[in-house]
Amino acid sequence: MDWNIILKDIYNSKEYKILIKKIKEEYKTKTIYPSFNNVFKALELTPYKNVKAVIIGQDPYHGEGEANGLCFSVNKDIKQPPSLRNIFKELKSDLNIEATSNDLSSWAKEGVLLLNSCLTVIKDKPNSHKDIGWQFFTDNIISKLNERKEPIVFILWGNYAKTKKKLITNKNHLIIESSHPSPLGAYKSFFNSKPFSKTNNFLIKNNIKPINWEI
Repeated sequence: MDWNIILKDIYNSKEYKILIKKIKEEYKTKTIYPSFNNVFKALELTPYKNVKAVIIGQDPYHGEGEANGLCFSVNKDIKQPPSLRNIFKELKSDLNIEATSNDLSSWAKEGVLLLNSCLTVIKDKPNSHKDIGWQFFTDNIISKLNERKEPIVFILWGNYAKTKKKLITNKNHLIIESSHPSPLGAYKSFFNSKPFSKTNNFLIKNNIKPINWEI
């Protein structure tokens, strides 16, 4: 996995070692999502060199069996969360694609890094790991991507994701932002924001193969 090389200094840092020690202890003593072997699934499915777009989420779904290591994505047999339903509505409106699964692994394999800012959460307690140290790790991932010469599209949905704009300073990249796809935010500026076609138009303009957004 090329992330091992890109993030070598981070993995060797004191902050990361403290974080992982805390996380392992949490898994021993509490019910944590996603399952431990899916914590780094976003990096496993989307190598650094393959990243074409980044969608930034806040933290994993906290309901039983929902989180699968990719932001906004749930396992196939799990009920569709409201935010994901609205994402699929926009996908249909934008590209006339009808989603057939709630698992976004196909996007990840197409080069869409589905990165939550916090990679773990305690069962039924949203944002419960927001102060455990994950931002150190995930902000460094965004910063490493920002350094890349090859253009990337950063898709920021909602106020939390927009706080990451300060890490994206490279003019080679494109930032697409709107309100969050949740029922509370979708009607503000998410619907009709056309993030999928805008991403592909930018990639084509830069001689990069567009993303197949079919699920």
